[in-house]
Amino acid sequence: MTQEATQFLDEHDTPHGDGWGFPQPPTLAEPGLLVMDVDSTLIDEEVIDELGEAAGCGERIAEVTARAMRGELEFCDALRARVALLQGLPVSVFDTVHDKLHFTNGALELIDTLHAHGWKVGVVSGGFHEVVDRLAEEAHIDHWLANRLETRDGELTGKVVGDIVCKTVKLHALREWAKRDGIDMAQTVAVGDGANDIPMIQAAGLGIAFCAKPKTQLAAHESINERDLTKVLGFLRR
Repeated sequence: MTQEATQFLDEHDTPHGDGWGFPQPPTLAEPGLLVMDVDSTLIDEEVIDELGEAAGCGERIAEVTARAMRGELEFCDALRARVALLQGLPVSVFDTVHDKLHFTNGALELIDTLHAHGWKVGVVSGGFHEVVDRLAEEAHIDHWLANRLETRDGELTGKVVGDIVCKTVKLHALREWAKRDGIDMAQTVAVGDGANDIPMIQAAGLGIAFCAKPKTQLAAHESINERDLTKVLGFLRR
């Protein structure tokens, strides 16, 4: 561990609770895996809402997004309905949307600190590869998974290609990446804000609801209600 990483941890030390599904929380002293959601977690924005603004139907899409995140709508059906409204947008919209996004406060510091301790970091998103690929590269993410939008003649068709990244897919990604990296599930952390993050949050060694909807907070081991991802470090053993 570098001197800079040690100093960073000392500065961001916060007490942790005791609500884990495993005997004790993950430790930074051993390799681990953190998997987080992208929209409203890794970044401040919801990419689908930003695409909706570009399509001139931002309010309609944002309303569906909010209902899906609260668990009032089935995620896959809600995503298909929102994506259908994007039909006809030029693929250049991804450049425009990407340039409007902001990493959540503390996101890059969290990732760098975990890497300094030999951890891996993954993101799994109900959003879109066309944006997530760039974010993952910029943040030095080790694993990532997202939906892909169909295009034809340089425009969005309003359809998703392949299987949708739903709550089950997120759970599978957490387990598969942990297995691939040789990491015990007790050494995993899952962070998210929506109802579709609940299965991976409950399956992880430590599941954290980040500025989350009430349903997600009730399902998580711990909650963070300040938009600062370095707070995650306070729940890990040294």
